[in-house]
Parts: sequence; C-alpha cells; structure tokens
Amino acid sequence: MIPASLLQHLESVLQTALAAGPEIRGGDIHTARMLQTADGRRLFLKFNRSPQAPAMFRTEAQGLALLGASRVIGAPHIHAYGEGPDNWAYLVLDFIAPGPRSRLFWQKFGEALANLHGNTSEKFGFAHDNFIGSLPQSNRRHDTWADFYAAERLLPQARLARDGGYFDPGLTRQLEKLCSRLDRLCPLETPSLVHGDLWSGNFLCNTDGEPVLIDPAAAFAHRETDLAMARLFGGFDEAFFTAYDQYWPLEPGFDERVEVYQLYYLLVHLNLFGESYLGRVRDILKRFA
Repeated sequence: MIPASLLQHLESVLQTALAAGPEIRGGDIHTARMLQTADGRRLFLKFNRSPQAPAMFRTEAQGLALLGASRVIGAPHIHAYGEGPDNWAYLVLDFIAPGPRSRLFWQKFGEALANLHGNTSEKFGFAHDNFIGSLPQSNRRHDTWADFYAAERLLPQARLARDGGYFDPGLTRQLEKLCSRLDRLCPLETPSLVHGDLWSGNFLCNTDGEPVLIDPAAAFAHRETDLAMARLFGGFDEAFFTAYDQYWPLEPGFDERVEVYQLYYLLVHLNLFGESYLGRVRDILKRFA
C-alpha cells in the first residue's frame, strides 16, 4: 500500500489525480508501485522512509538524468523526487513497459553502451557521491584510474569487510598489494561515463526493443568496469559484448584482468549479503596480489 499521506503529497507535486497500481517486485531496498494519472499515463514510484533514502533517490535521479542527457541510450524520465510527509522519501519515473529482447536488441545495447562510454571527463570520479546498492559510494576525483579505484572503491569496501569480520590482516595486506599494482594491471583509458552497476536487473527492454538503463551508480571511471559487471552474474547475450567490442575494441587481455574490476562488486556483495562471496574474493586476491 502507498501511504495515503504520500499519495496526496504526490498528487500535489505532480498536479494530477493518482490511482495506485500494483506493486512492482524486483528490488530488495525500496518498495515500488505503479501509479496511473488522471489522463491514463503510467508512472513508476519508489518509496522508503529509511534515513538515507532521500539521498539515495536524489543521487539516483541525478545519475539517470546524466545518462539520459547523453542521448545515446534510454533512461526513464524523472517526474519528481524528494521527501514527503511522515519521512517518506520518493522517486517518480516513467513506467517502462517491457518488450521482447531480440538479437538486434543486444547489438543495439552493446553499441549504445560504447557510445555512452564515449562521454568522457578529465578526471576519474563524479560531481557528488552516490550509492552502490544501499552502500555509500565515494566519488572524489583523481587523476589516475589506479588512484581512484583504490581510494574510492576497493579500500572503502575492504574496511567494511574488516569491520564486518570477513577480512583478516592477511587479506587486507593482499588487497593493499593489489592496489599497488593497479597501474600495471589495468590499461590506460580516459575516464568514461559508466552506469556503475550494470547487472541484468538494471536494464530493461522497452516496447520498441530499445535498451533502457535503470538504478545507476554513475561515475566517470574505467569503461571496462561496466563490461566486467555485465560478465559477473550473467544475463547478457554474447551479442552484446561482440557489438561493443566491434564498435570500440577493448585493449588486449580483458579476459585476464576482468576479475580485477569484478573484485569491487564482489566486495559490495560480501558486505551486503554475507560470506558466501568471500571465497571468490579470496581467489581473486590470491591470483592478483
């Protein structure tokens, strides 16, 4: 159920009567519902009253706006976000009706992601911090990928893992050693605009057969991070990777270094979901440290 006070607030913000539609399942952080406006449009509502929810929705909206502004890949239009009565934070987007994924979809998706990565910056980082899942993600700017990836990605997650009892001093030393080798493990690249959390639950196929990105953890980072995350848990057709590489070839050796980028996402999952991810983290550290 959408709280009555929040629904009334949204009607005021959006300047239309709203009818609550069905709950939309799939996320594990927020509650999501469909809304229908007085003129028949369908909207997507996420809401939560956790203390960090306002910041989560604000930074998600900022990331979606930047992805959409690239004009090379779809992202839902943002209708509203903020904090309503009774500490209910919310984000209202276009509802993206699903369509079939043809092989042409995967080709379009791979090419569109390569085009998105063509949006570059002078430094690695972002204008503001954001979130990866429910965990804060620092985006302080750095001149090099090695410095950014170590200071803003791997080391903060390692500290969380240590505090959670998953990391002992030996694993911490291994991760620090890997960080010292990043400039040799990862090829030099210009900072690219990345989705930042590109698993199979964070994209949609609309009724026109076009890819649409959702739930970004956006930053200017190494473009190989998006491809590494797409490889991590499956759900992407090989045509996606082929199309990307034909459009903008990766430097040789990606398959050998892909786990260096996947380490961050495995650490995030370790800190969010527990020790079932620790074995893969140990294996990567043993290999690269």
